[in-house]
Amino acid sequence: MKKIALIILPTHNEAGNIEKLIEEIFKEQEKIEKFLLKILVNDSSSTDKTAEIVKRLIKKYPENLYLIETKKEGLGKAYYQAFLYAKEKIKPYVVFEMDADLSHSPKKIPEMLLEIEKGADMVIGARYIKGGSIPKDWGLHRKVFSFFGNLIIRLGFMNLKIHDWTSGFRAIKFWILNNSLNHIKNYSGYVFQIALLDFAIKEKANIKEIPINFIDRKYGKSKIFFSQYIFNIFLYILKFSSFIKFFIVGIIGFFIDFGLSYLFIEKIHQTVWLATLISTEIAILSNFLLNNFWSFSHKKIQGGFIKYLFNFLKFNFVSAGSVFIQTLGLQILVNVFGKNLWYLYKILIITFIIIPYSYILYNKLIWRNK
Repeated sequence: MKKIALIILPTHNEAGNIEKLIEEIFKEQEKIEKFLLKILVNDSSSTDKTAEIVKRLIKKYPENLYLIETKKEGLGKAYYQAFLYAKEKIKPYVVFEMDADLSHSPKKIPEMLLEIEKGADMVIGARYIKGGSIPKDWGLHRKVFSFFGNLIIRLGFMNLKIHDWTSGFRAIKFWILNNSLNHIKNYSGYVFQIALLDFAIKEKANIKEIPINFIDRKYGKSKIFFSQYIFNIFLYILKFSSFIKFFIVGIIGFFIDFGLSYLFIEKIHQTVWLATLISTEIAILSNFLLNNFWSFSHKKIQGGFIKYLFNFLKFNFVSAGSVFIQTLGLQILVNVFGKNLWYLYKILIITFIIIPYSYILYNKLIWRNK
Protein backbone atom coordinates (compact mmCIF):
# COMPACT_ATOMS: atom_id res chain seq x y z
CA MET A 1 0.00 0.00 0.00
CA LYS A 2 1.27 3.46 -0.90
CA LYS A 3 2.03 5.94 1.88
CA ILE A 4 0.21 9.26 1.78
CA ALA A 5 2.17 12.37 0.81
CA LEU A 6 -0.05 15.35 1.60
CA ILE A 7 0.66 18.71 -0.04
CA ILE A 8 -0.75 21.56 2.03
CA LEU A 9 -1.53 24.78 0.14
CA PRO A 10 -2.46 27.81 2.27
CA THR A 11 -4.38 30.27 0.06
CA HIS A 12 -5.70 33.79 0.17
CA ASN A 13 -6.86 35.22 -3.14
CA GLU A 14 -5.00 32.73 -5.35
CA ALA A 15 -7.70 32.30 -8.03
CA GLY A 16 -5.15 33.08 -10.73
CA ASN A 17 -2.83 30.26 -9.65
CA ILE A 18 -4.63 27.53 -7.75
CA GLU A 19 -6.15 25.45 -10.58
CA LYS A 20 -2.93 25.29 -12.58
CA LEU A 21 -0.94 24.36 -9.46
CA ILE A 22 -3.30 21.56 -8.41
CA GLU A 23 -3.30 20.06 -11.90
CA GLU A 24 0.51 20.21 -12.10
CA ILE A 25 0.89 18.53 -8.71
CA PHE A 26 -1.36 15.62 -9.63
CA LYS A 27 0.55 15.16 -12.92
CA GLU A 28 3.63 14.30 -10.83
CA GLN A 29 1.88 11.18 -9.47
CA GLU A 30 2.87 9.15 -12.54
CA LYS A 31 6.54 9.64 -11.57
CA ILE A 32 6.01 8.45 -8.00
CA GLU A 33 5.65 4.77 -7.09
CA LYS A 34 5.67 4.54 -3.30
CA PHE A 35 3.55 7.53 -2.35
CA LEU A 36 0.00 8.62 -3.07
CA LEU A 37 -0.29 12.38 -3.57
CA LYS A 38 -3.13 14.20 -1.87
CA ILE A 39 -3.71 17.95 -1.60
CA LEU A 40 -5.24 19.92 1.26
CA VAL A 41 -6.11 23.56 0.54
CA ASN A 42 -6.65 25.82 3.53
CA ASP A 43 -8.35 28.89 2.13
CA SER A 44 -8.24 31.86 4.47
CA SER A 45 -11.20 34.11 3.65
CA SER A 46 -10.41 34.68 -0.03
CA THR A 47 -12.50 37.41 -1.62
CA ASP A 48 -11.93 36.08 -5.13
CA LYS A 49 -13.02 32.66 -6.43
CA THR A 50 -10.21 30.56 -4.92
CA ALA A 51 -12.51 28.37 -2.80
CA GLU A 52 -15.03 27.97 -5.62
CA ILE A 53 -12.31 26.75 -7.98
CA VAL A 54 -11.09 24.20 -5.44
CA LYS A 55 -14.64 22.95 -4.81
CA ARG A 56 -15.08 22.42 -8.54
CA LEU A 57 -11.80 20.48 -8.72
CA ILE A 58 -12.82 18.28 -5.79
CA LYS A 59 -15.46 16.78 -8.09
CA LYS A 60 -12.62 15.77 -10.41
CA TYR A 61 -10.38 14.46 -7.61
CA PRO A 62 -12.86 13.39 -4.89
CA GLU A 63 -10.46 10.98 -3.17
CA ASN A 64 -7.34 13.15 -3.19
CA LEU A 65 -8.30 16.82 -2.89
CA TYR A 66 -9.55 18.46 0.31
CA LEU A 67 -10.61 21.99 1.25
CA ILE A 68 -10.97 23.70 4.60
CA GLU A 69 -12.05 27.32 4.92
CA THR A 70 -10.78 29.42 7.84
CA LYS A 71 -10.36 33.01 8.96
CA LYS A 72 -7.33 34.96 7.73
CA GLU A 73 -4.88 34.72 10.64
CA GLY A 74 -1.52 34.41 8.93
CA LEU A 75 0.60 31.70 7.32
CA GLY A 76 1.57 29.92 10.54
CA LYS A 77 -2.01 29.63 11.75
CA ALA A 78 -3.12 28.36 8.33
CA TYR A 79 -0.51 25.59 8.42
CA TYR A 80 -1.29 24.74 12.04
CA GLN A 81 -5.00 24.35 11.25
CA ALA A 82 -4.13 22.17 8.25
CA PHE A 83 -1.82 19.99 10.35
CA LEU A 84 -4.62 19.36 12.85
CA TYR A 85 -7.04 18.49 10.05
CA ALA A 86 -4.48 16.16 8.45
CA LYS A 87 -3.85 14.43 11.77
CA GLU A 88 -7.53 13.76 12.33
CA LYS A 89 -8.82 13.09 8.81
CA ILE A 90 -5.98 12.09 6.46
CA LYS A 91 -3.15 10.60 8.56
CA PRO A 92 -0.30 11.23 6.09
CA TYR A 93 3.19 9.79 6.30
CA VAL A 94 4.79 12.93 4.92
CA VAL A 95 3.49 16.48 4.55
CA PHE A 96 4.61 19.13 2.08
CA GLU A 97 4.57 22.84 2.79
CA MET A 98 4.24 24.62 -0.52
CA ASP A 99 3.31 28.13 -1.69
CA ALA A 100 0.12 28.34 -3.72
CA ASP A 101 1.39 31.05 -6.08
CA LEU A 102 3.46 28.81 -8.42
CA SER A 103 6.71 29.98 -6.80
CA HIS A 104 7.60 26.34 -6.06
CA SER A 105 7.81 23.88 -8.92
CA PRO A 106 5.77 20.67 -8.44
CA LYS A 107 8.46 18.92 -10.51
CA LYS A 108 10.60 18.90 -7.34
CA ILE A 109 8.09 16.76 -5.42
CA PRO A 110 9.40 13.37 -6.70
CA GLU A 111 12.99 14.36 -5.87
CA MET A 112 12.03 15.42 -2.35
CA LEU A 113 10.14 12.18 -1.79
CA LEU A 114 13.17 10.24 -2.97
CA GLU A 115 15.21 11.88 -0.19
CA ILE A 116 12.49 10.89 2.29
CA GLU A 117 12.81 7.29 1.05
CA LYS A 118 16.58 7.49 1.62
CA GLY A 119 16.05 8.38 5.28
CA ALA A 120 15.59 12.14 5.51
CA ASP A 121 13.01 13.32 8.05
CA MET A 122 12.71 16.77 6.52
CA VAL A 123 13.68 17.89 3.01
CA ILE A 124 14.08 21.62 2.40
CA GLY A 125 13.90 23.20 -1.03
CA ALA A 126 16.83 25.58 -0.61
CA ARG A 127 17.49 28.74 -2.59
CA TYR A 128 20.91 29.48 -1.12
CA ILE A 129 22.87 26.37 -2.04
CA LYS A 130 24.63 25.41 -5.27
CA GLY A 131 22.00 25.00 -7.98
CA GLY A 132 19.39 27.08 -6.14
CA SER A 133 18.37 30.65 -6.92
CA ILE A 134 16.08 33.57 -6.22
CA PRO A 135 14.50 35.73 -8.97
CA LYS A 136 16.94 38.10 -10.66
CA ASP A 137 14.28 40.77 -10.91
CA TRP A 138 13.63 40.91 -7.17
CA GLY A 139 14.12 44.39 -5.76
CA LEU A 140 17.35 45.00 -3.86
CA HIS A 141 15.51 45.37 -0.54
CA ARG A 142 13.85 41.97 -0.95
CA LYS A 143 17.14 40.28 -1.86
CA VAL A 144 18.84 41.88 1.15
CA PHE A 145 16.06 40.92 3.57
CA SER A 146 15.92 37.35 2.29
CA PHE A 147 19.66 36.69 2.18
CA PHE A 148 20.67 38.47 5.37
CA GLY A 149 17.58 37.23 7.19
CA ASN A 150 18.79 33.67 6.63
CA LEU A 151 22.38 34.62 7.50
CA ILE A 152 21.24 36.15 10.81
CA ILE A 153 19.35 32.98 11.65
CA ARG A 154 22.28 30.71 10.74
CA LEU A 155 24.67 32.73 12.90
CA GLY A 156 22.11 33.27 15.65
CA PHE A 157 21.66 29.53 16.07
CA MET A 158 25.32 28.84 15.16
CA ASN A 159 24.06 26.29 12.65
CA LEU A 160 25.79 26.85 9.33
CA LYS A 161 24.90 23.45 7.88
CA ILE A 162 21.38 24.59 6.99
CA HIS A 163 21.36 27.37 4.40
CA ASP A 164 17.68 28.21 3.93
CA TRP A 165 15.80 28.52 7.21
CA THR A 166 12.83 30.42 5.76
CA SER A 167 12.11 28.29 2.71
CA GLY A 168 8.40 27.61 2.34
CA PHE A 169 8.92 24.45 0.26
CA ARG A 170 9.47 21.43 2.50
CA ALA A 171 8.68 17.75 2.80
CA ILE A 172 8.28 16.74 6.46
CA LYS A 173 7.61 13.38 8.03
CA PHE A 174 4.43 13.73 10.02
CA TRP A 175 5.98 12.60 13.31
CA ILE A 176 7.87 15.90 13.41
CA LEU A 177 4.69 17.93 12.90
CA ASN A 178 2.77 15.87 15.44
CA ASN A 179 5.46 16.40 18.08
CA SER A 180 5.84 20.10 17.29
CA LEU A 181 2.20 21.19 17.54
CA ASN A 182 2.51 22.77 21.00
CA HIS A 183 5.69 24.60 20.01
CA ILE A 184 4.56 26.05 16.68
CA LYS A 185 0.95 26.95 17.45
CA ASN A 186 1.78 30.49 18.64
CA TYR A 187 3.86 31.54 15.63
CA SER A 188 2.80 33.05 12.37
CA GLY A 189 4.34 34.42 9.21
CA TYR A 190 7.76 33.15 8.26
CA VAL A 191 8.86 32.88 11.89
CA PHE A 192 6.60 29.82 11.91
CA GLN A 193 8.99 28.18 9.43
CA ILE A 194 11.97 29.00 11.63
CA ALA A 195 10.23 27.64 14.74
CA LEU A 196 9.34 24.37 13.02
CA LEU A 197 12.85 23.83 11.68
CA ASP A 198 14.41 24.74 15.03
CA PHE A 199 12.15 22.19 16.72
CA ALA A 200 13.05 19.50 14.18
CA ILE A 201 16.77 20.07 14.73
CA LYS A 202 16.36 19.80 18.51
CA GLU A 203 14.42 16.56 17.94
CA LYS A 204 17.51 15.29 16.06
CA ALA A 205 15.63 14.99 12.77
CA ASN A 206 17.67 14.15 9.69
CA ILE A 207 17.55 17.36 7.60
CA LYS A 208 18.37 17.38 3.89
CA GLU A 209 18.50 20.36 1.51
CA ILE A 210 18.02 20.18 -2.26
CA PRO A 211 18.38 23.16 -4.61
CA ILE A 212 15.31 24.92 -5.98
CA ASN A 213 14.86 27.86 -8.31
CA PHE A 214 12.37 30.15 -6.63
CA ILE A 215 10.01 31.74 -9.17
CA ASP A 216 8.28 35.02 -8.40
CA ARG A 217 4.49 35.00 -8.58
CA LYS A 218 2.78 36.11 -11.80
CA TYR A 219 -0.68 36.60 -10.33
CA GLY A 220 -1.78 38.09 -7.04
CA LYS A 221 0.15 40.06 -4.45
CA SER A 222 2.95 39.08 -2.09
CA LYS A 223 1.85 38.88 1.55
CA ILE A 224 5.28 39.43 3.17
CA PHE A 225 5.70 42.37 5.58
CA PHE A 226 9.47 42.68 5.88
CA SER A 227 9.73 44.96 8.92
CA GLN A 228 7.56 42.65 11.01
CA TYR A 229 9.35 39.63 9.53
CA ILE A 230 12.84 40.79 10.64
CA PHE A 231 11.65 41.96 14.07
CA ASN A 232 9.96 38.63 14.80
CA ILE A 233 13.04 36.71 13.66
CA PHE A 234 15.17 38.59 16.20
CA LEU A 235 12.63 37.91 18.94
CA TYR A 236 12.58 34.17 18.20
CA ILE A 237 16.38 33.91 18.10
CA LEU A 238 16.72 35.77 21.40
CA LYS A 239 14.20 33.45 23.02
CA PHE A 240 15.34 30.09 21.68
CA SER A 241 18.93 30.31 20.44
CA SER A 242 21.33 28.38 22.66
CA PHE A 243 24.19 30.32 21.11
CA ILE A 244 22.76 33.74 22.00
CA LYS A 245 22.04 32.55 25.54
CA PHE A 246 25.58 31.15 25.70
CA PHE A 247 26.93 34.54 24.61
CA ILE A 248 24.89 36.34 27.32
CA VAL A 249 26.13 33.87 29.93
CA GLY A 250 29.69 34.64 28.82
CA ILE A 251 29.11 38.36 29.38
CA ILE A 252 27.71 37.66 32.85
CA GLY A 253 30.76 35.52 33.60
CA PHE A 254 33.06 38.32 32.49
CA PHE A 255 31.48 40.82 34.89
CA ILE A 256 31.57 38.29 37.73
CA ASP A 257 35.26 37.61 37.06
CA PHE A 258 36.17 41.29 36.73
CA GLY A 259 34.05 42.39 39.71
CA LEU A 260 35.43 39.77 42.08
CA SER A 261 38.99 40.44 40.94
CA TYR A 262 38.51 44.13 41.70
CA LEU A 263 36.97 43.33 45.11
CA PHE A 264 39.71 40.91 46.18
CA ILE A 265 42.62 42.96 44.82
CA GLU A 266 41.55 46.55 45.45
CA LYS A 267 39.37 46.24 48.54
CA ILE A 268 40.50 43.11 50.39
CA HIS A 269 44.13 43.49 49.20
CA GLN A 270 44.49 39.83 48.35
CA THR A 271 47.43 38.70 46.24
CA VAL A 272 46.78 39.01 42.51
CA TRP A 273 47.30 35.35 41.62
CA LEU A 274 44.96 34.10 44.36
CA ALA A 275 42.31 36.74 43.61
CA THR A 276 42.45 35.85 39.93
CA LEU A 277 42.20 32.14 40.64
CA ILE A 278 39.15 32.60 42.90
CA SER A 279 37.32 35.05 40.63
CA THR A 280 37.98 32.95 37.54
CA GLU A 281 36.75 29.73 39.14
CA ILE A 282 33.59 31.38 40.49
CA ALA A 283 32.90 32.81 37.03
CA ILE A 284 33.44 29.36 35.50
CA LEU A 285 31.02 27.84 38.02
CA SER A 286 28.44 30.54 37.21
CA ASN A 287 28.85 29.90 33.48
CA PHE A 288 28.51 26.15 33.96
CA LEU A 289 25.28 26.42 35.95
CA LEU A 290 23.67 29.08 33.74
CA ASN A 291 24.55 27.17 30.59
CA ASN A 292 23.20 23.93 32.01
CA PHE A 293 19.88 25.28 33.23
CA TRP A 294 19.34 28.01 30.62
CA SER A 295 21.47 27.97 27.44
CA PHE A 296 21.34 24.18 27.02
CA SER A 297 18.27 23.46 29.14
CA HIS A 298 16.82 21.22 26.40
CA LYS A 299 19.74 18.80 26.94
CA LYS A 300 20.82 19.60 30.50
CA ILE A 301 23.04 17.21 32.41
CA GLN A 302 21.26 14.48 34.33
CA GLY A 303 22.51 11.59 36.44
CA GLY A 304 23.35 12.93 39.90
CA PHE A 305 26.30 14.60 41.62
CA ILE A 306 29.05 12.45 40.09
CA LYS A 307 27.82 13.21 36.55
CA TYR A 308 27.68 16.92 37.36
CA LEU A 309 31.17 16.90 38.84
CA PHE A 310 32.64 15.02 35.90
CA ASN A 311 31.13 17.43 33.39
CA PHE A 312 32.14 20.43 35.49
CA LEU A 313 35.75 19.23 35.31
CA LYS A 314 35.42 18.92 31.52
CA PHE A 315 33.96 22.43 31.47
CA ASN A 316 37.03 23.67 33.35
CA PHE A 317 39.28 21.91 30.86
CA VAL A 318 37.60 23.60 27.89
CA SER A 319 37.75 26.94 29.71
CA ALA A 320 41.48 26.43 30.36
CA GLY A 321 41.89 25.82 26.63
CA SER A 322 40.16 29.15 25.95
CA VAL A 323 42.61 30.94 28.28
CA PHE A 324 45.58 29.27 26.57
CA ILE A 325 44.35 30.12 23.04
CA GLN A 326 43.64 33.72 24.00
CA THR A 327 47.01 34.16 25.73
CA LEU A 328 49.00 32.61 22.87
CA GLY A 329 47.03 34.42 20.14
CA LEU A 330 47.32 37.77 21.88
CA GLN A 331 51.08 37.37 22.37
CA ILE A 332 51.60 36.43 18.70
CA LEU A 333 49.60 39.44 17.46
CA VAL A 334 51.42 41.79 19.83
CA ASN A 335 54.79 40.48 18.64
CA VAL A 336 53.83 40.90 14.99
CA PHE A 337 51.84 44.14 15.05
CA GLY A 338 52.88 45.82 18.29
CA LYS A 339 50.95 46.19 21.52
CA ASN A 340 49.25 49.55 20.95
CA LEU A 341 46.06 47.82 19.80
CA TRP A 342 46.20 44.85 22.19
CA TYR A 343 42.60 45.41 23.28
CA LEU A 344 41.41 45.17 19.65
CA TYR A 345 43.32 41.90 19.19
CA LYS A 346 41.72 40.58 22.37
CA ILE A 347 38.21 41.46 21.16
CA LEU A 348 38.83 39.82 17.77
CA ILE A 349 40.25 36.65 19.31
CA ILE A 350 37.34 36.31 21.74
CA THR A 351 34.71 37.06 19.08
CA PHE A 352 35.98 34.94 16.19
CA ILE A 353 37.93 32.17 17.95
CA ILE A 354 37.10 31.76 21.64
CA ILE A 355 33.30 32.00 21.44
CA PRO A 356 32.90 29.53 18.51
CA TYR A 357 35.58 27.22 19.98
CA SER A 358 33.89 27.11 23.38
CA TYR A 359 30.38 26.74 21.99
CA ILE A 360 31.36 23.86 19.70
CA LEU A 361 33.33 21.98 22.36
CA TYR A 362 30.67 22.45 25.02
CA ASN A 363 28.14 20.92 22.61
CA LYS A 364 30.48 18.08 21.69
CA LEU A 365 31.87 17.22 25.14
CA ILE A 366 29.39 18.39 27.80
CA TRP A 367 25.90 19.15 26.49
CA ARG A 368 25.72 16.54 23.78
CA ASN A 369 22.49 15.60 22.08
CA LYS A 370 20.96 12.69 23.92
